[in-house]
Amino acid sequence: MLNLLQSTGSYFMLNIYPYYDYILSNGVIPLDYALFKPLPPNKEAVDSNTLVHYSNVFDATVDATYFAMASLNFTNIPIIVTESGRPSKGYSNEPDATLENANTYNSNLIRHVLNKTGTPTHPGVAVGTYIYELYNEDTKPGPLSEKNWGLFDANGDPVYILHLTGAGAVLANDTTNQTYCTVKDGADPKMLQAALDWACGVGKVDCSPLQQGKPCYEPDNVIAHSTYAFDTYYHQMGDTYYHQMGESPEACDFNGVAAITTTDPSHGSCMFPGR
Repeated sequence: MLNLLQSTGSYFMLNIYPYYDYILSNGVIPLDYALFKPLPPNKEAVDSNTLVHYSNVFDATVDATYFAMASLNFTNIPIIVTESGRPSKGYSNEPDATLENANTYNSNLIRHVLNKTGTPTHPGVAVGTYIYELYNEDTKPGPLSEKNWGLFDANGDPVYILHLTGAGAVLANDTTNQTYCTVKDGADPKMLQAALDWACGVGKVDCSPLQQGKPCYEPDNVIAHSTYAFDTYYHQMGDTYYHQMGESPEACDFNGVAAITTTDPSHGSCMFPGR
């Protein structure tokens, strides 16, 4: 099979299900490790042969497959993941098949692939991935979890709204949810101040609500003020150039210190554009 894939320039097609790895591991695999959640270094899995650290089951499985092919002297066949996902509902004996866990896994999976992080042994090489699955299969046999892997139910309604903060164009193209432009976590304060000055100057944002005594003055810090200015500019650009097609993700960048989110940053009497 590997000879055929190599000679035709094809992919090794792999299905990855950390959900099953987790529930069958008898506690060996932590839940956070199966959900792409951040882990402290002492909680990461360490490959005893290479001493490479892994922070999620997905990357460990992809690299294990690369090593398996290499052991058969095939080192140039790329991998594509043809199925990966997580169930959003289960019976009482399936306590980890929850809506929040499914949302967390799929949201983190999308962000991981779009960021082109790659794996520890193949950094920067994005692993193309298909999510299993689009619709719940309400007549599928087996436990309740088997019927509930979909992003939508059988009527076409979303089972949950993905947490895609920072996923850029994917969020901007989502016509079902209002999007906002906010400051990225960990943004450099000096770069934020420069971007704020630009938005309130060259960007022609009306920053008067940020003045003392006005609705958006508090909290008086560069993060809060920048978020208001960034979001205003983002929606101004959408109204001016894109009309009903939605805002452009390029209008929410500001040299890398801003990101698109579906979380409304409005607070108190400070109402953000798009509210």
